Amino acid sequence: MPQDATPAAQAANSIHSAAIHLLRSLRRQDRRLGVGPAGLSVLSVLVFGGPKTMAQLADIEDVKRPTMTRIVKALERWGMVERRVGPDRRTTVVHATSTGRTVMIRGRSNRLAVLEERMERLSETEIALLVRAASLLERISKREALP
Repeated sequence: MPQDATPAAQAANSIHSAAIHLLRSLRRQDRRLGVGPAGLSVLSVLVFGGPKTMAQLADIEDVKRPTMTRIVKALERWGMVERRVGPDRRTTVVHATSTGRTVMIRGRSNRLAVLEERMERLSETEIALLVRAASLLERISKREALP
């Protein structure tokens, strides 16, 4: 990073690097679930965002429809999702099953437990700072929320 980089550029670089390292370390918890990162990402969308069409899932995950079809077929084989005919009878809507919800919730609990354990080593002031930073990160992650 050049020394004359703007404060925003320096912050962006630091946050980007920290986010990648944090997610990579937490992803180790996901390996125990037996589902790959792409499958877990789709499952997360369905569990926390509700049923979606194949086109919506492909758009959200930024993949082509054939790729999404392969991911959903694998999740179906594992009993984590099911496809149903949509209200218009022309589309297919993908739903998380109770197994899929259980796996996703277990995975989230595992990641949160690791984060909590690591954060317990921090001071109350540092934890409060992380809470504020998380709020700001959430805000900048949603383009439409910014002026």
